[in-house]
Amino acid sequence: MRLLVGLDLGGSKSAVLATTTTGDVVVDVVHPAHGWDAEPIESGVAWVQALLARALPPDGDIVALGIGAQGLDSPETVRSFTRALSDAGLRAVCVNDAALLVPAAGFAQGIGLIAGTGAIGVGADAHGDALITGGWGWVLGDDAGAAGLVREATKAALLAHDDGTPDDGLLGALQGAFDVDSPERLARRVNDEPTMANWAPAARAVFAAADAGSTLAARVIDAGGEHLVRLVDQLVRRGAVGTDVVCAGGVISHQPRLFDAVRAGVAERHPDFAVHLLTRPPVVGALALARTLITADTKE
Repeated sequence: MRLLVGLDLGGSKSAVLATTTTGDVVVDVVHPAHGWDAEPIESGVAWVQALLARALPPDGDIVALGIGAQGLDSPETVRSFTRALSDAGLRAVCVNDAALLVPAAGFAQGIGLIAGTGAIGVGADAHGDALITGGWGWVLGDDAGAAGLVREATKAALLAHDDGTPDDGLLGALQGAFDVDSPERLARRVNDEPTMANWAPAARAVFAAADAGSTLAARVIDAGGEHLVRLVDQLVRRGAVGTDVVCAGGVISHQPRLFDAVRAGVAERHPDFAVHLLTRPPVVGALALARTLITADTKE
């Protein structure tokens, strides 16, 4: 059975979508992404091969493979990974996982923004070369990601506390999220375990505080939106083509405040752009990339 296969390899899950060459869905599953890393290249390719062996039917013959993966963060890494897959007998198109958003939304060109656990922007220039901005991690940046929002909210709440400002709801919401009863214990809980797993779940409390009227929380969210708009600005300055901005990720998909902030910011600075919220799984974009290899064959 000849298959087109799309993979979306993120920080926590790996989605696999496979169809026949005529478009019949054969596999549509999500597995944990434990152990995934694009580098070393050889280990990353072996990880992909193991995932394909586990997810696809034994009689599946992979005709074309599209991969969007966390860790494919530079053109050099993408080329090396694609070449190593080819050496392993897999004909593939490889991109950063954020680059799946535009094809998943049905556009040929545009900018993808992910605001989930982290935050990153991806586009391509007129030559088709990938452009990536943001995604530096929750300690250094990713201000619009779940962990980054919690980092910034905690800083804002503790600064307001030191100013002697009465809590407007954000400090209490964070203390509740981390199950502590004082600012001092909040700082300790956040500082002692500066991990994505510890910080990110408290993002819901930041949005809940904003919805309940916290001005501080609303400012943090607006700043997160501004961070994402800045990623768009950076990509445009570096030559990104397309006027569609496609947003996805667990935070921006489920928190209208953040999406609205991005849409307003992009409209102000790039009035000819349209901002979309992706309603299909990004792995659909990986399958679309795989299909481009077949399309290229028919044109030759």
